[in-house]
Amino acid sequence: MRVAVYAPMKPPDHPVPSGDRRMARLILSALERGGHRPVLASRLRVWDDGRTAGRQLRLRAAAWRIADQLVQRWQGAADRPQAWVTYHNYHKAPDWIGPRVAEALGLPYVIIEASHAEKQRSGPWALGVEGAEAAIRRADRLLALTGEDAEGLEALAPGRVERLAPFLDTAPFAAAAAERAAWRLHWWGAEGGPPRLLAVAMMRAGDKEASYALLAEALAQVKDRPWRLAVAGDGPARDPVLVRLPPGRIDWLGTLAPDELPGLYAASDLFVWPAVNEAFGMVLMEAQAAGLPVVAGAERGVPQVVDNGHSGVLVPPRDTAAFAAAVAGLLGDPPRRQALAAQALASAPQRLGLDHAAARLSGVLEALCPA
Repeated sequence: MRVAVYAPMKPPDHPVPSGDRRMARLILSALERGGHRPVLASRLRVWDDGRTAGRQLRLRAAAWRIADQLVQRWQGAADRPQAWVTYHNYHKAPDWIGPRVAEALGLPYVIIEASHAEKQRSGPWALGVEGAEAAIRRADRLLALTGEDAEGLEALAPGRVERLAPFLDTAPFAAAAAERAAWRLHWWGAEGGPPRLLAVAMMRAGDKEASYALLAEALAQVKDRPWRLAVAGDGPARDPVLVRLPPGRIDWLGTLAPDELPGLYAASDLFVWPAVNEAFGMVLMEAQAAGLPVVAGAERGVPQVVDNGHSGVLVPPRDTAAFAAAVAGLLGDPPRRQALAAQALASAPQRLGLDHAAARLSGVLEALCPA
């Protein structure tokens, strides 16, 4: 099946790495794994920070022009798509293109990860709220990555909301885990030394900075234990983030290329991330896929991707003392760390892999487009 794909927040070939770009790429991979032929419908990025008057109106106008061009191009064409899939529709980046094209061409319209923010209706994103809501109401299926999103969408699209568990390609991480000793030598120079803690996240104001602050406070409570923390990430909040972390025990690695991360996960002993307001945490999934157990806050969709007690340890959200206690407990119990690592590695392909996402997407598309 030929499937038009659009990511209004950030296209899959955008030059700046992010979780959104990663998920857009994974959706393309899952569709291909399911035997479909995805085509990127547009690269227009409609994300708006709400600071520039008239920007949303201009973006909507540009989106509608592109939609009309696509309709003209595909009407009666041999390469016309049979369905449309949009990833991440919300008030800061509404899908203005997909509903217009789907309506004109009679295509099934599917949204993966949508949200509705009624409280923003009278704010600077009022037009974005309107656009995101219209797309949600038009969708034939809404695939929610978290239960929280599913509950919020049901009122706008009753009977059309289904779940799609978060997913990633586990193969590169499993391959790195198979070469763990070599990766430890590469990153740390030797197999010995203190346990290696790892955090991977952008350094920006808001939830990321809050997670780093909580991590710093928790590590200060376990400073009597042997450990060393590696941090992969950079951004505008770098200075306030780094100044909080315990001096003399940090290896700041900056921004790493995606293909460098699997080996870094495999070389480490424990992934530590408080996950403040994380939708589900792609880095938590990556860590487990490389056989790296995690300690994280059980916020929003995190319990959906971390098998508590089996692939990691979850603590109450934003509870510094509980987070510190969990880290201290695993630092002092290498056999338990190793057991969690083995279970994380073994279960990741089934729980988090591409195959289940490919099958789920194929099932939805085939139900909407019967042969």
